Amino acid sequence: MPMQPWFADAKLGIFIHYGIYAVDGVPESWALYNGQLSREEYLAQLDGFTAAAYEPRDWAALFARAGARYAVLTARHHDGVALWDTAQGTLNVAEHTPAGRDLVAPFADALRAQGLKVGLYYSHSDWSHPDYPTVIHPDPPHHTDPTHPLVTPADGQEDPAAWQRYLTYRNAQVGELMQRYRPDLLWFDGEWERSEDQWAVGPLADLILAHNPDTVLNARMLSHGDYATPEQGLPVDAPDGPWELCLTVNDSWGYQHADHNHKSVRQLVRWFTETIAMGGNLLLDVGPRQDGTIPGEQIERLEGLGSWKARHDAAVHGTVAGMPPGHHHGPSTLSADRRTLYLICYDAPRGPLAVRGLRSTVKRVTVLGTGTELAHHVTGGLHEVPGLTWIDAPAAADLDEHATVLAVELDGELDLYRGRGRT
Repeated sequence: MPMQPWFADAKLGIFIHYGIYAVDGVPESWALYNGQLSREEYLAQLDGFTAAAYEPRDWAALFARAGARYAVLTARHHDGVALWDTAQGTLNVAEHTPAGRDLVAPFADALRAQGLKVGLYYSHSDWSHPDYPTVIHPDPPHHTDPTHPLVTPADGQEDPAAWQRYLTYRNAQVGELMQRYRPDLLWFDGEWERSEDQWAVGPLADLILAHNPDTVLNARMLSHGDYATPEQGLPVDAPDGPWELCLTVNDSWGYQHADHNHKSVRQLVRWFTETIAMGGNLLLDVGPRQDGTIPGEQIERLEGLGSWKARHDAAVHGTVAGMPPGHHHGPSTLSADRRTLYLICYDAPRGPLAVRGLRSTVKRVTVLGTGTELAHHVTGGLHEVPGLTWIDAPAAADLDEHATVLAVELDGELDLYRGRGRT
């Protein structure tokens, strides 16, 4: 199926890692995998997961203020604890926590009421299911432990029948998510623990698309994924095709009591603009407390990013990736008709700004958000090599505290010189 057009222009999504791991504030399911908690200690968190202040309508309103167009909730992480009342087993918050209810349905309803697309995270792996550690990856990635007892059979003997039971369970849970919540996007994870054939990804994709052929799938559906998912680091070269960078607001995916190392609003604006200037989306993660409240520091960051985005919306939505590196000292975006270039400037300029290799004639330059017009001129140039386009520096009153954007209106579509000059 062709990629859904809403995704490319969404630009910003919100990732929510919400689960029983917020009770003790441990590193999500990894606390179980890494032995930080025993299984008994880890599952004891079920008793403390209340969702007592869980108000998905407040979440959705916050995400809308942040300027997000979609959000992704961890419906089931690697620990196997489902946030809905699944009919597949009993390890879910509706049956075994004080929360006592389906948390996914009100999330999906609240997002749709705000006009946001619904995304659900689901891990292929389940470190609590008895049939999961029953086969061995034929060629495990170097960063994994191929002998981990939560992943592979302790005696090294595979049990294909048990693995088929596991796939039946997984497919049934994904089918429940599709039938009950009709997500616009499914965000898979855990794919590294098995091969594509072992996961039976093709039949799983068929199941999903039979429910909703417009469902967007991330790259962790392997050859059936629609877009790439780099994580926690901005690539130097953009992935081919649609992509999304997932990034935490602090250093943790889920809520961790001691992690106060939150990125500043200025830093998040930079992450966001660097990402969209390369043609990607930013999926920005928050970690609610066990009661369902999002920490104030994270709310402040989302609202700050949303405020900047609202002031500079023309440079965000309805744009594509801007100029390649080397033409401007900073990122840029380009209007869909390729006639307006948006230059993003992080620091107060000491003098005029230069754009290299611009063949297009500049009609007008304004500061986005204030409308102040800036003078411009060209110096130099010989034969096919254009001169430098100089733009007067904006006055202090026109500078944005996080990033200033200049709208460069062109007399025609953007035309760049990419050669090496006279050699």
